Amino acid sequence: MAAGGGGGDELKLLGLWASPYVLRAKFALSFKGLSYENVEEDLHNKSELLLSSNPVHKKVPVLIHNGKPICESQIIVEYVDEAFPDAGESLLPSDPYDRAVARFWAAYINDKFMPAWQKASLGLTEKKKAKAVKQMLAAIENLETAFKELSKGKPFFGGDTAGYLDVTLGAVVGWARAGEVLFGRKLFDATRSPLLAAWMERFVALDAVKAVLPDNAELIEYGKMRMAHYAKLAAALAAANKK
Repeated sequence: MAAGGGGGDELKLLGLWASPYVLRAKFALSFKGLSYENVEEDLHNKSELLLSSNPVHKKVPVLIHNGKPICESQIIVEYVDEAFPDAGESLLPSDPYDRAVARFWAAYINDKFMPAWQKASLGLTEKKKAKAVKQMLAAIENLETAFKELSKGKPFFGGDTAGYLDVTLGAVVGWARAGEVLFGRKLFDATRSPLLAAWMERFVALDAVKAVLPDNAELIEYGKMRMAHYAKLAAALAAANKK
């Protein structure tokens, strides 16, 4: 796809289709209405472009704007909003205090919720999974409260339209849907987190989201492969501990 955001801008996104962090960056680009070249990376055989663009972490996503790399999904979201202020909807709140609050909750999502969410499904022992589930549920409870306070009765964290925190938490919606099949449970359920459950249904119905959301059946198959991989690691760890 020809890249650009107007004025001769060239955008290239290095990523992995199944990564929630890459999806976060894609959501930001989609909500801003920006076209870009999507480059799929093989994380077992990383390209020279990825290694040179992100030499510190060597991870995706990386957004390359006119030859200059921007790393880390959250930073990409903010960069896209600031670099293209006239494109699409503004993601970050305009008020400085509201921006600060949004960044606080974005950090909470990244530092507390996301790690627990991932370990709850892919922990190497049942004990670690159980601990992660407890942490994840506590984080969801806090995010449910945050949504109530920040949305002020409107459909999204950003109010009437999806914004910065919607994109930040929205990173998990692909795997949340796949997880219903893989694990037999909803990430956000109508009993424990009714506001977030309703928010997710509204979010995935948005055109900007549907345009980049991975196919659910493909995510489920990918998830089965990942689960089999972690099951082998867990078995090897258990065997090693018995020696």
